[in-house]
Amino acid sequence: MDRIATYRQIVQEILLSHSQVKPIFGEVEIGVVFDVERDRYQVVRTGWMNKRRVYGALIHIDIKDGKIWIEYDGTEVGVANELTERGIPKDRIVLAYHAPFMRPYNGFAVS
Repeated sequence: MDRIATYRQIVQEILLSHSQVKPIFGEVEIGVVFDVERDRYQVVRTGWMNKRRVYGALIHIDIKDGKIWIEYDGTEVGVANELTERGIPKDRIVLAYHAPFMRPYNGFAVS
């Protein structure tokens, strides 16, 4: 299996595992959105909690230029940690939610 196909598989497996964790409070559904053609992957929340609308991404990952770009990570454990545990080298993971001038100092890929 080529590297990008491996990245796709690992990202999808991690996101599917996060989609299985159901919120304790409220009536919130967790789902996944996989756009394999454009290499965009998300875990999204929709529903209601305390009479307020809940909607948005819990995790957003893109694969571009041969690297995994974590656009948003709302988890406690950190998706980057899960990716490295699965064998993805840190120099292939971009923490896109960090400002470009800070990326050289976070231990992951700059871009």
